[in-house]
Amino acid sequence: MMTISLCMIVKNEEKVLARCLDSLADIMDEIIIVDTGSTDNTKEIASKYTDKIYDFEWTGSFADARNFASAKAKMDYIYTADADEYLEEEDRNHLINLKKVLMPEIEIVQMIYCTPANLSTVYNFEEEYRPKLYKRVRSFKWIDPIHETLRIDPVVYDSDIRVQHRPQSKHTSRDIAALEKISQNGKLSKKLHHMYAMELFRSGTDDEFIRAIPAFTATMGQDGRSMDEVKEAICVLARAYRIKGDIPEFLGYALKDAVSESTSEVCCELGKYYESVGDIEEAAIWYRNALTETECILDKRCGEEIPQEGLARCGAKT
Repeated sequence: MMTISLCMIVKNEEKVLARCLDSLADIMDEIIIVDTGSTDNTKEIASKYTDKIYDFEWTGSFADARNFASAKAKMDYIYTADADEYLEEEDRNHLINLKKVLMPEIEIVQMIYCTPANLSTVYNFEEEYRPKLYKRVRSFKWIDPIHETLRIDPVVYDSDIRVQHRPQSKHTSRDIAALEKISQNGKLSKKLHHMYAMELFRSGTDDEFIRAIPAFTATMGQDGRSMDEVKEAICVLARAYRIKGDIPEFLGYALKDAVSESTSEVCCELGKYYESVGDIEEAAIWYRNALTETECILDKRCGEEIPQEGLARCGAKT
């Protein structure tokens, strides 16, 4: 039977840490807790479950902290968990059974990550597969009988284990601040570009949109950016300039959106703009376009409740 190291990075998680560890501790062969600067009782709670508690000076990178935690692990596999996650009893049993039968060829086990829509700050879906369990030491093998090469793609197993994610509070401001800082220090990767734009549309404040203008303006002039990234930047900049009250820039980006396949996000921005200036008939056209004629790329609400609510307001004003 394979063995598992639970590796966690924590900070000020006294309200949820015991719930997480109660659901996992008896399944794990060792528990490693890396604290990045707690000022509450997080470390005291962790000490009830393990003596492998380490301090890590925060570098601004979650990857650095996770790599530090993983380096402490000794078991066959590493299970990564955040303090606001837990397993329900049925899924605990699934993990116990998986531990008994998992073939050593499997290098990554994905689990179904479940976040209620009202608690999500980024994603447009409530369930998705995420890698949660992975082999600590990966072996490399030669494949193909001729022109042989090393197999570099991991062997992944999609399990039916459901991980419940119930954050006590949203980390929107923290995450957006981190993305702002990264964008100021260099070019955002395609993944972080998408995450930044999604987080803004799902949870960003007006000030956070305005502060994002330099980062997404840079996208428009950077070589190598995909059309998807350009469209994301257009959506962010259209909203940011509408919020800012710079209507020429706002309409300019709205026109850029229309040059290619229009997005529901920008149609909603046009609906909000025309509604704000009292042109209810024009506003209704753009809300209808958002609802029925276009697709959303960042926030599914822009193709559903936002234009529906806009059309309802427009109907009430006519």
